[in-house]
Amino acid sequence: MPASATDFTTADLPDGRIFVAGAFREGRGAEIESRFPADGSLNRVMREAGPEDLDEAMIAAQKAAADPTWRDLLPHRRADYLYRISQGIAANADRIAYIQSRDTGKTIRETHALALSAAGTFRYFAAALETMEEAITPSRGPWMTLSRYEPIGVVAAITPWNSPIASDAQKVAPALAAGNAVILKPATWSPLVGLEFARIVTESGLPTGLLSVLPGGGQTIGDRLVSHPAIGRISFTGGTKVGHAIASKAAQRLVPVSLELGGKSPTIVFPDADIDQALAGILYGMFSSSGQSCIAGSRLFIHRSIYNEFLMRLVAATKALKVGHPFDPDTQVAPLIHPAHVAGVARWVDIARAEGGRVLAGGMAPDGEAYKGGYYYLPTIVDGVDNTATICREEVFGPVLVAMPFDNEDDVIFMSNDNQYGLACGVWSRDLGRAMAVGKAITTGTVWINTYKQFSISTPFGADKESGFGREKGLEGLRAYMRQKSYYISDSGVKIPWALSAMDASS
Repeated sequence: MPASATDFTTADLPDGRIFVAGAFREGRGAEIESRFPADGSLNRVMREAGPEDLDEAMIAAQKAAADPTWRDLLPHRRADYLYRISQGIAANADRIAYIQSRDTGKTIRETHALALSAAGTFRYFAAALETMEEAITPSRGPWMTLSRYEPIGVVAAITPWNSPIASDAQKVAPALAAGNAVILKPATWSPLVGLEFARIVTESGLPTGLLSVLPGGGQTIGDRLVSHPAIGRISFTGGTKVGHAIASKAAQRLVPVSLELGGKSPTIVFPDADIDQALAGILYGMFSSSGQSCIAGSRLFIHRSIYNEFLMRLVAATKALKVGHPFDPDTQVAPLIHPAHVAGVARWVDIARAEGGRVLAGGMAPDGEAYKGGYYYLPTIVDGVDNTATICREEVFGPVLVAMPFDNEDDVIFMSNDNQYGLACGVWSRDLGRAMAVGKAITTGTVWINTYKQFSISTPFGADKESGFGREKGLEGLRAYMRQKSYYISDSGVKIPWALSAMDASS
Protein backbone atom coordinates (compact mmCIF):
# COMPACT_ATOMS: atom_id res chain seq x y z
CA MET A 1 0.00 0.00 0.00
CA PRO A 2 1.27 3.51 -0.73
CA ALA A 3 2.02 5.94 2.01
CA SER A 4 -0.46 8.77 2.38
CA ALA A 5 -0.13 11.48 -0.23
CA THR A 6 -0.17 13.96 2.63
CA ASP A 7 3.36 12.80 3.45
CA PHE A 8 4.50 14.84 0.44
CA THR A 9 4.05 18.38 -0.87
CA THR A 10 4.74 20.10 -4.16
CA ALA A 11 8.23 20.80 -2.80
CA ASP A 12 8.88 17.08 -3.37
CA LEU A 13 8.22 17.41 -7.10
CA PRO A 14 11.22 17.56 -9.45
CA ASP A 15 12.26 21.16 -9.99
CA GLY A 16 11.71 20.96 -13.75
CA ARG A 17 15.30 20.82 -14.92
CA ILE A 18 15.82 18.37 -17.75
CA PHE A 19 18.50 15.66 -17.63
CA VAL A 20 21.23 15.90 -20.25
CA ALA A 21 24.13 13.44 -20.25
CA GLY A 22 24.33 13.05 -16.49
CA ALA A 23 23.50 16.62 -15.46
CA PHE A 24 20.26 18.40 -14.52
CA ARG A 25 19.86 21.81 -16.09
CA GLU A 26 17.23 24.16 -17.43
CA GLY A 27 15.99 23.21 -20.88
CA ARG A 28 16.52 25.51 -23.81
CA GLY A 29 13.13 24.95 -25.41
CA ALA A 30 9.69 26.48 -24.95
CA GLU A 31 8.04 26.97 -21.57
CA ILE A 32 5.63 24.20 -20.54
CA GLU A 33 3.44 23.62 -17.50
CA SER A 34 2.57 20.60 -15.43
CA ARG A 35 -0.79 20.94 -13.67
CA PHE A 36 -2.59 18.73 -11.18
CA PRO A 37 -5.62 17.31 -13.03
CA ALA A 38 -7.66 17.06 -9.81
CA ASP A 39 -8.01 20.83 -9.42
CA GLY A 40 -5.94 22.48 -12.15
CA SER A 41 -3.35 23.79 -9.68
CA LEU A 42 0.17 24.37 -10.95
CA ASN A 43 2.82 21.73 -10.32
CA ARG A 44 5.76 23.23 -12.17
CA VAL A 45 6.60 25.71 -14.89
CA MET A 46 9.64 24.49 -16.78
CA ARG A 47 11.37 24.64 -20.12
CA GLU A 48 11.31 21.66 -22.40
CA ALA A 49 14.43 20.41 -24.13
CA GLY A 50 15.58 22.29 -27.18
CA PRO A 51 17.52 21.14 -30.25
CA GLU A 52 20.82 22.11 -28.61
CA ASP A 53 20.01 19.91 -25.64
CA LEU A 54 19.29 16.98 -27.92
CA ASP A 55 22.53 17.50 -29.85
CA GLU A 56 24.56 17.45 -26.63
CA ALA A 57 22.71 14.39 -25.34
CA MET A 58 23.35 12.56 -28.61
CA ILE A 59 27.09 13.31 -28.56
CA ALA A 60 27.35 12.03 -25.00
CA ALA A 61 25.22 8.97 -25.78
CA GLN A 62 27.35 7.99 -28.77
CA LYS A 63 30.51 8.32 -26.71
CA ALA A 64 29.06 6.34 -23.79
CA ALA A 65 27.67 3.58 -26.02
CA ALA A 66 31.01 3.17 -27.81
CA ASP A 67 33.05 3.10 -24.60
CA PRO A 68 34.40 -0.46 -24.19
CA THR A 69 33.88 -0.23 -20.42
CA TRP A 70 30.13 -0.30 -21.16
CA ARG A 71 29.87 -1.84 -24.62
CA ASP A 72 32.00 -4.85 -23.66
CA LEU A 73 30.87 -5.11 -20.05
CA LEU A 74 29.94 -8.68 -19.21
CA PRO A 75 26.16 -9.15 -19.01
CA HIS A 76 26.12 -10.08 -15.33
CA ARG A 77 28.01 -6.85 -14.57
CA ARG A 78 25.44 -4.80 -16.47
CA ALA A 79 22.86 -6.62 -14.38
CA ASP A 80 24.39 -5.03 -11.27
CA TYR A 81 23.34 -1.59 -12.53
CA LEU A 82 19.82 -2.76 -13.31
CA TYR A 83 19.44 -4.32 -9.87
CA ARG A 84 20.48 -1.04 -8.24
CA ILE A 85 18.01 0.93 -10.37
CA SER A 86 15.29 -1.55 -9.40
CA GLN A 87 16.12 -1.11 -5.73
CA GLY A 88 16.15 2.68 -6.11
CA ILE A 89 12.70 2.72 -7.71
CA ALA A 90 11.26 0.41 -5.06
CA ALA A 91 12.76 2.48 -2.24
CA ASN A 92 11.21 5.64 -3.74
CA ALA A 93 7.87 4.10 -4.74
CA ASP A 94 5.80 6.37 -2.46
CA ARG A 95 7.48 9.50 -3.76
CA ILE A 96 7.18 8.34 -7.39
CA ALA A 97 3.49 7.58 -6.83
CA TYR A 98 2.88 11.07 -5.47
CA ILE A 99 4.72 12.71 -8.38
CA GLN A 100 2.90 10.63 -10.99
CA SER A 101 -0.51 11.32 -9.44
CA ARG A 102 0.24 15.05 -9.41
CA ASP A 103 1.49 14.83 -13.00
CA THR A 104 -1.23 12.61 -14.51
CA GLY A 105 -4.21 12.60 -12.11
CA LYS A 106 -4.11 8.82 -11.67
CA THR A 107 -5.13 7.42 -8.30
CA ILE A 108 -2.36 7.10 -5.76
CA ARG A 109 -3.10 3.38 -5.49
CA GLU A 110 -2.53 2.90 -9.21
CA THR A 111 0.60 5.02 -9.44
CA HIS A 112 2.13 3.17 -6.50
CA ALA A 113 1.48 -0.13 -8.29
CA LEU A 114 3.04 1.30 -11.46
CA ALA A 115 6.18 2.31 -9.55
CA LEU A 116 6.55 -1.20 -8.15
CA SER A 117 5.93 -2.59 -11.64
CA ALA A 118 8.77 -0.44 -12.98
CA ALA A 119 11.06 -1.77 -10.25
CA GLY A 120 10.06 -5.29 -11.23
CA THR A 121 10.84 -4.56 -14.88
CA PHE A 122 14.43 -3.62 -14.07
CA ARG A 123 14.75 -6.63 -11.79
CA TYR A 124 13.46 -8.97 -14.50
CA PHE A 125 15.88 -7.75 -17.15
CA ALA A 126 18.75 -7.91 -14.67
CA ALA A 127 17.84 -11.55 -14.06
CA ALA A 128 17.56 -12.14 -17.80
CA LEU A 129 21.13 -10.92 -18.21
CA GLU A 130 22.28 -13.38 -15.56
CA THR A 131 20.83 -16.30 -17.51
CA MET A 132 20.64 -15.21 -21.18
CA GLU A 133 22.17 -17.74 -23.55
CA GLU A 134 23.57 -17.45 -27.02
CA ALA A 135 23.52 -20.33 -29.49
CA ILE A 136 26.10 -22.56 -31.08
CA THR A 137 24.19 -23.65 -34.16
CA PRO A 138 24.47 -27.03 -35.93
CA SER A 139 27.52 -26.95 -38.20
CA ARG A 140 27.15 -27.52 -41.96
CA GLY A 141 30.87 -27.72 -42.69
CA PRO A 142 34.36 -27.81 -41.16
CA TRP A 143 33.75 -24.81 -38.96
CA MET A 144 31.93 -23.83 -35.80
CA THR A 145 28.88 -21.60 -36.21
CA LEU A 146 27.37 -19.46 -33.51
CA SER A 147 24.84 -16.66 -33.13
CA ARG A 148 25.58 -13.75 -30.81
CA TYR A 149 23.65 -10.68 -29.66
CA GLU A 150 25.44 -7.34 -29.53
CA PRO A 151 24.41 -3.76 -28.64
CA ILE A 152 22.86 -1.49 -31.25
CA GLY A 153 24.34 1.76 -29.95
CA VAL A 154 21.96 4.64 -29.21
CA VAL A 155 18.22 4.03 -28.78
CA ALA A 156 15.35 6.54 -28.89
CA ALA A 157 12.58 5.79 -26.38
CA ILE A 158 9.41 7.90 -26.66
CA THR A 159 6.81 7.33 -23.94
CA PRO A 160 3.18 8.45 -23.46
CA TRP A 161 1.58 10.53 -20.74
CA ASN A 162 -0.83 7.93 -19.37
CA SER A 163 1.59 5.57 -17.55
CA PRO A 164 5.02 7.19 -17.72
CA ILE A 165 7.06 5.32 -15.09
CA ALA A 166 5.95 1.88 -16.31
CA SER A 167 6.44 2.82 -19.97
CA ASP A 168 9.83 4.36 -19.22
CA ALA A 169 11.01 1.18 -17.52
CA GLN A 170 9.71 -1.12 -20.27
CA LYS A 171 11.91 0.69 -22.79
CA VAL A 172 14.93 1.86 -20.81
CA ALA A 173 15.54 -1.36 -18.85
CA PRO A 174 15.93 -3.71 -21.85
CA ALA A 175 17.81 -1.08 -23.84
CA LEU A 176 20.39 -0.65 -21.08
CA ALA A 177 20.47 -4.40 -20.45
CA ALA A 178 21.36 -4.88 -24.10
CA GLY A 179 24.34 -2.53 -23.71
CA ASN A 180 22.95 0.59 -25.37
CA ALA A 181 22.65 4.25 -24.47
CA VAL A 182 19.11 5.71 -24.32
CA ILE A 183 17.56 9.07 -25.10
CA LEU A 184 14.19 9.11 -23.31
CA LYS A 185 11.56 11.61 -24.43
CA PRO A 186 8.59 11.82 -22.04
CA ALA A 187 5.35 13.52 -23.05
CA THR A 188 4.94 17.24 -22.37
CA TRP A 189 1.70 16.61 -20.43
CA SER A 190 3.55 14.46 -17.87
CA PRO A 191 7.20 15.58 -17.78
CA LEU A 192 7.96 15.22 -14.07
CA VAL A 193 7.95 11.44 -13.56
CA GLY A 194 10.73 10.91 -16.09
CA LEU A 195 12.89 13.48 -14.32
CA GLU A 196 12.45 11.71 -10.98
CA PHE A 197 13.35 8.49 -12.79
CA ALA A 198 16.54 10.19 -14.04
CA ARG A 199 17.50 11.10 -10.47
CA ILE A 200 17.15 7.49 -9.34
CA VAL A 201 19.13 6.18 -12.31
CA THR A 202 21.90 8.69 -11.58
CA GLU A 203 22.12 7.54 -7.97
CA SER A 204 22.57 3.96 -9.18
CA GLY A 205 25.99 4.91 -10.56
CA LEU A 206 25.11 4.31 -14.21
CA PRO A 207 27.96 5.75 -16.33
CA THR A 208 27.43 9.30 -17.55
CA GLY A 209 25.86 9.71 -20.97
CA LEU A 210 24.00 6.39 -21.07
CA LEU A 211 20.69 8.09 -20.23
CA SER A 212 19.29 11.50 -21.02
CA VAL A 213 15.70 12.53 -20.27
CA LEU A 214 14.40 15.24 -22.59
CA PRO A 215 10.75 16.24 -22.15
CA GLY A 216 9.52 18.05 -25.21
CA GLY A 217 7.03 18.26 -28.01
CA GLY A 218 6.93 16.05 -31.06
CA GLN A 219 7.84 18.83 -33.46
CA THR A 220 10.63 20.27 -31.34
CA ILE A 221 12.31 17.12 -30.01
CA GLY A 222 10.47 14.04 -31.29
CA ASP A 223 10.98 14.64 -35.02
CA ARG A 224 14.62 15.58 -34.56
CA LEU A 225 15.23 12.56 -32.33
CA VAL A 226 13.79 9.90 -34.65
CA SER A 227 15.56 11.47 -37.66
CA HIS A 228 18.98 11.67 -36.01
CA PRO A 229 21.55 9.58 -37.94
CA ALA A 230 23.05 8.21 -34.72
CA ILE A 231 19.80 6.59 -33.57
CA GLY A 232 19.97 2.85 -34.20
CA ARG A 233 16.53 1.89 -32.95
CA ILE A 234 13.25 3.64 -32.10
CA SER A 235 10.66 2.51 -29.56
CA PHE A 236 7.44 4.51 -29.46
CA THR A 237 4.23 4.22 -27.48
CA GLY A 238 1.50 6.71 -28.33
CA GLY A 239 -1.05 7.72 -30.92
CA THR A 240 -1.51 5.95 -34.24
CA LYS A 241 -1.10 9.07 -36.37
CA VAL A 242 2.26 9.89 -34.79
CA GLY A 243 3.24 6.23 -35.07
CA HIS A 244 2.71 6.34 -38.83
CA ALA A 245 4.95 9.41 -39.09
CA ILE A 246 7.69 7.77 -37.01
CA ALA A 247 7.52 4.56 -39.04
CA SER A 248 7.86 6.59 -42.24
CA LYS A 249 10.95 8.41 -40.94
CA ALA A 250 12.46 5.15 -39.71
CA ALA A 251 11.83 3.48 -43.07
CA GLN A 252 13.75 6.21 -44.87
CA ARG A 253 16.86 5.24 -42.88
CA LEU A 254 16.01 1.51 -42.53
CA VAL A 255 16.09 1.85 -38.75
CA PRO A 256 14.22 -0.82 -36.75
CA VAL A 257 11.22 0.49 -34.88
CA SER A 258 8.61 -0.87 -32.48
CA LEU A 259 5.23 0.81 -32.18
CA GLU A 260 2.52 0.39 -29.57
CA LEU A 261 -0.34 2.55 -30.76
CA GLY A 262 -4.09 2.84 -30.35
CA GLY A 263 -6.71 0.26 -29.57
CA LYS A 264 -10.43 -0.39 -29.72
CA SER A 265 -10.37 -3.70 -27.94
CA PRO A 266 -13.40 -6.02 -28.00
CA THR A 267 -14.69 -7.76 -24.88
CA ILE A 268 -17.06 -10.69 -25.48
CA VAL A 269 -19.53 -12.11 -22.95
CA PHE A 270 -21.06 -15.52 -23.69
CA PRO A 271 -24.22 -16.75 -21.93
CA ASP A 272 -22.28 -19.32 -19.89
CA ALA A 273 -19.91 -16.73 -18.40
CA ASP A 274 -19.60 -16.21 -14.66
CA ILE A 275 -21.65 -13.02 -14.74
CA ASP A 276 -20.25 -11.48 -11.56
CA GLN A 277 -16.71 -12.19 -12.66
CA ALA A 278 -17.39 -10.72 -16.10
CA LEU A 279 -19.00 -7.58 -14.70
CA ALA A 280 -16.04 -6.93 -12.39
CA GLY A 281 -13.54 -7.55 -15.18
CA ILE A 282 -15.33 -5.32 -17.66
CA LEU A 283 -15.59 -2.47 -15.17
CA TYR A 284 -11.89 -2.74 -14.36
CA GLY A 285 -10.80 -3.27 -17.95
CA MET A 286 -12.65 -0.18 -19.13
CA PHE A 287 -12.83 2.35 -16.32
CA SER A 288 -9.61 1.87 -14.35
CA SER A 289 -7.06 4.52 -15.33
CA SER A 290 -10.18 6.57 -16.19
CA GLY A 291 -10.24 4.72 -19.50
CA GLN A 292 -6.94 6.31 -20.52
CA SER A 293 -5.43 3.02 -21.58
CA CYS A 294 -4.64 1.69 -25.03
CA ILE A 295 -5.84 -1.79 -24.07
CA ALA A 296 -9.14 -0.64 -22.52
CA GLY A 297 -11.99 -2.99 -23.42
CA SER A 298 -13.99 -0.25 -25.08
CA ARG A 299 -16.21 -2.39 -27.38
CA LEU A 300 -18.43 -4.71 -25.38
CA PHE A 301 -20.23 -7.54 -27.21
CA ILE A 302 -22.89 -9.30 -25.10
CA HIS A 303 -24.79 -12.37 -26.31
CA ARG A 304 -28.31 -11.32 -27.22
CA SER A 305 -29.89 -13.87 -24.86
CA ILE A 306 -28.42 -12.07 -21.82
CA TYR A 307 -27.97 -8.60 -23.31
CA ASN A 308 -30.63 -6.62 -21.46
CA GLU A 309 -30.10 -8.17 -18.03
CA PHE A 310 -26.30 -7.95 -18.22
CA LEU A 311 -26.34 -4.38 -19.51
CA MET A 312 -28.78 -3.28 -16.80
CA ARG A 313 -26.44 -4.62 -14.08
CA LEU A 314 -23.41 -3.09 -15.78
CA VAL A 315 -25.04 0.34 -15.99
CA ALA A 316 -26.01 0.23 -12.31
CA ALA A 317 -22.47 -0.80 -11.30
CA THR A 318 -20.94 1.90 -13.50
CA LYS A 319 -23.07 4.59 -11.88
CA ALA A 320 -21.91 3.33 -8.48
CA LEU A 321 -18.19 3.72 -9.25
CA LYS A 322 -16.48 6.26 -6.99
CA VAL A 323 -15.36 9.25 -9.06
CA GLY A 324 -13.08 11.38 -6.99
CA HIS A 325 -9.77 12.86 -5.97
CA PRO A 326 -6.71 10.75 -6.89
CA PHE A 327 -5.42 10.89 -3.29
CA ASP A 328 -8.65 9.46 -1.88
CA PRO A 329 -7.97 5.73 -1.33
CA ASP A 330 -11.60 4.92 -2.22
CA THR A 331 -11.46 6.63 -5.63
CA GLN A 332 -11.91 4.31 -8.59
CA VAL A 333 -12.19 6.84 -11.43
CA ALA A 334 -9.89 9.85 -11.19
CA PRO A 335 -9.65 12.95 -13.43
CA LEU A 336 -8.39 12.89 -16.98
CA ILE A 337 -4.97 14.26 -17.86
CA HIS A 338 -5.80 17.65 -19.43
CA PRO A 339 -8.79 19.89 -20.16
CA ALA A 340 -8.20 19.49 -23.89
CA HIS A 341 -8.48 15.74 -23.45
CA VAL A 342 -11.75 16.10 -21.54
CA ALA A 343 -13.11 18.16 -24.43
CA GLY A 344 -12.01 15.48 -26.87
CA VAL A 345 -13.76 12.70 -24.94
CA ALA A 346 -16.95 14.78 -24.72
CA ARG A 347 -16.81 15.39 -28.47
CA TRP A 348 -16.74 11.63 -29.20
CA VAL A 349 -19.78 11.11 -26.96
CA ASP A 350 -21.62 13.93 -28.75
CA ILE A 351 -20.87 12.24 -32.08
CA ALA A 352 -22.28 8.98 -30.70
CA ARG A 353 -25.48 10.78 -29.67
CA ALA A 354 -25.75 12.37 -33.10
CA GLU A 355 -25.45 8.92 -34.70
CA GLY A 356 -28.31 7.55 -32.63
CA GLY A 357 -26.47 6.29 -29.57
CA ARG A 358 -28.19 6.17 -26.17
CA VAL A 359 -26.13 7.31 -23.22
CA LEU A 360 -27.10 4.96 -20.40
CA ALA A 361 -24.59 6.23 -17.84
CA GLY A 362 -22.36 9.28 -17.61
CA GLY A 363 -21.97 11.30 -20.76
CA MET A 364 -20.94 14.45 -18.91
CA ALA A 365 -18.59 15.92 -16.36
CA PRO A 366 -19.62 15.38 -12.72
CA ASP A 367 -21.17 18.28 -10.86
CA GLY A 368 -20.21 19.39 -7.37
CA GLU A 369 -17.69 21.31 -5.32
CA ALA A 370 -15.37 18.30 -5.08
CA TYR A 371 -14.80 18.41 -8.84
CA LYS A 372 -14.34 22.16 -9.19
CA GLY A 373 -11.38 23.05 -11.40
CA GLY A 374 -10.60 19.39 -12.10
CA TYR A 375 -10.55 17.55 -15.40
CA TYR A 376 -13.25 14.97 -14.66
CA TYR A 377 -15.58 12.98 -16.91
CA LEU A 378 -18.08 10.42 -15.67
CA PRO A 379 -17.76 6.73 -16.62
CA THR A 380 -19.99 6.44 -19.67
CA ILE A 381 -21.90 3.63 -21.38
CA VAL A 382 -23.39 4.00 -24.84
CA ASP A 383 -25.61 1.54 -26.71
CA GLY A 384 -28.08 1.75 -29.59
CA VAL A 385 -25.42 1.84 -32.30
CA ASP A 386 -23.86 -0.88 -34.42
CA ASN A 387 -20.24 -1.72 -35.06
CA THR A 388 -20.00 0.77 -37.94
CA ALA A 389 -20.67 3.80 -35.72
CA THR A 390 -17.86 6.29 -35.21
CA ILE A 391 -17.75 5.55 -31.46
CA CYS A 392 -16.98 1.91 -32.39
CA ARG A 393 -14.27 2.79 -34.88
CA GLU A 394 -12.21 5.51 -33.21
CA GLU A 395 -10.17 5.35 -30.00
CA VAL A 396 -11.69 7.67 -27.41
CA PHE A 397 -8.98 7.06 -24.80
CA GLY A 398 -11.32 7.95 -21.99
CA PRO A 399 -14.00 6.32 -19.80
CA VAL A 400 -16.45 5.56 -22.62
CA LEU A 401 -17.76 2.03 -23.28
CA VAL A 402 -20.03 1.08 -26.17
CA ALA A 403 -22.20 -2.05 -25.82
CA MET A 404 -23.66 -4.16 -28.64
CA PRO A 405 -25.45 -7.54 -28.86
CA PHE A 406 -24.24 -10.53 -30.87
CA ASP A 407 -25.93 -13.79 -31.91
CA ASN A 408 -23.21 -16.39 -32.44
CA GLU A 409 -19.47 -16.96 -32.56
CA ASP A 410 -19.06 -16.20 -36.25
CA ASP A 411 -20.99 -12.95 -35.76
CA VAL A 412 -18.86 -11.72 -32.87
CA ILE A 413 -15.55 -12.80 -34.43
CA PHE A 414 -16.41 -10.83 -37.57
CA MET A 415 -17.37 -7.71 -35.61
CA SER A 416 -14.31 -7.96 -33.38
CA ASN A 417 -12.01 -8.11 -36.40
CA ASP A 418 -13.94 -5.47 -38.35
CA ASN A 419 -11.83 -2.65 -36.95
CA GLN A 420 -8.55 -0.99 -37.80
CA TYR A 421 -7.01 -1.85 -34.42
CA GLY A 422 -5.65 -5.14 -33.10
CA LEU A 423 -4.19 -4.63 -29.64
CA ALA A 424 -6.15 -6.77 -27.14
CA CYS A 425 -9.40 -8.59 -26.51
CA GLY A 426 -11.27 -10.29 -23.68
CA VAL A 427 -13.44 -13.41 -23.73
CA TRP A 428 -15.77 -14.39 -20.89
CA SER A 429 -16.99 -18.00 -20.95
CA ARG A 430 -16.79 -21.12 -18.81
CA ASP A 431 -16.11 -23.11 -22.00
CA LEU A 432 -12.33 -22.65 -22.24
CA GLY A 433 -12.15 -24.53 -25.52
CA ARG A 434 -14.55 -22.08 -27.12
CA ALA A 435 -12.82 -19.12 -25.51
CA MET A 436 -9.44 -20.24 -26.84
CA ALA A 437 -10.89 -20.80 -30.32
CA VAL A 438 -12.47 -17.33 -30.36
CA GLY A 439 -9.25 -15.76 -29.10
CA LYS A 440 -7.29 -17.50 -31.84
CA ALA A 441 -9.69 -16.22 -34.50
CA ILE A 442 -9.37 -12.57 -33.44
CA THR A 443 -6.43 -10.60 -34.84
CA THR A 444 -4.87 -9.12 -31.73
CA GLY A 445 -1.68 -9.09 -29.69
CA THR A 446 -3.15 -10.16 -26.34
CA VAL A 447 -6.13 -12.30 -25.37
CA TRP A 448 -7.51 -12.31 -21.83
CA ILE A 449 -9.86 -15.15 -20.93
CA ASN A 450 -12.06 -14.67 -17.84
CA THR A 451 -9.83 -11.80 -16.75
CA TYR A 452 -8.66 -8.50 -18.19
CA LYS A 453 -5.79 -6.01 -18.06
CA GLN A 454 -3.36 -8.37 -16.36
CA PHE A 455 0.33 -8.24 -17.29
CA SER A 456 3.57 -10.11 -16.78
CA ILE A 457 6.95 -8.62 -17.61
CA SER A 458 8.08 -12.08 -18.73
CA THR A 459 5.31 -12.32 -21.36
CA PRO A 460 5.74 -10.42 -24.65
CA PHE A 461 3.29 -7.61 -25.33
CA GLY A 462 2.52 -6.10 -28.70
CA ALA A 463 -0.05 -5.51 -31.40
CA ASP A 464 -1.29 -6.07 -34.92
CA LYS A 465 -2.86 -3.90 -37.64
CA GLU A 466 -3.07 -0.18 -36.83
CA SER A 467 -2.21 -0.88 -33.20
CA GLY A 468 1.44 -1.24 -34.17
CA PHE A 469 4.09 -3.92 -34.45
CA GLY A 470 7.05 -5.29 -32.53
CA ARG A 471 7.07 -6.70 -29.02
CA GLU A 472 8.07 -5.42 -25.59
CA LYS A 473 8.68 -7.48 -22.43
CA GLY A 474 10.09 -10.97 -22.15
CA LEU A 475 13.31 -12.18 -23.76
CA GLU A 476 11.98 -11.02 -27.13
CA GLY A 477 11.77 -7.53 -25.67
CA LEU A 478 15.43 -7.67 -24.65
CA ARG A 479 16.71 -9.02 -27.94
CA ALA A 480 14.76 -6.36 -29.81
CA TYR A 481 17.40 -3.91 -28.56
CA MET A 482 20.29 -6.03 -29.83
CA ARG A 483 21.85 -6.88 -33.18
CA GLN A 484 22.03 -10.57 -33.95
CA LYS A 485 25.31 -11.50 -35.55
CA SER A 486 26.43 -14.86 -36.92
CA TYR A 487 30.02 -16.16 -36.67
CA TYR A 488 31.75 -18.90 -38.70
CA ILE A 489 34.98 -20.09 -37.11
CA SER A 490 37.28 -22.56 -38.84
CA ASP A 491 40.16 -24.17 -36.97
CA SER A 492 40.36 -27.39 -38.98
CA GLY A 493 43.09 -26.37 -41.42
CA VAL A 494 40.80 -27.27 -44.35
CA LYS A 495 41.36 -24.89 -47.26
CA ILE A 496 38.45 -23.67 -49.39
CA PRO A 497 38.43 -26.04 -52.43
CA TRP A 498 37.38 -23.38 -54.92
CA ALA A 499 40.79 -21.65 -54.63
CA LEU A 500 43.10 -24.67 -54.48
CA SER A 501 43.97 -24.83 -58.21
CA ALA A 502 44.85 -21.15 -58.36
CA MET A 503 46.99 -21.50 -55.26
CA ASP A 504 48.85 -24.49 -56.76
CA ALA A 505 49.54 -22.46 -59.90
CA SER A 506 50.98 -19.63 -57.86
CA SER A 507 53.35 -21.82 -55.87
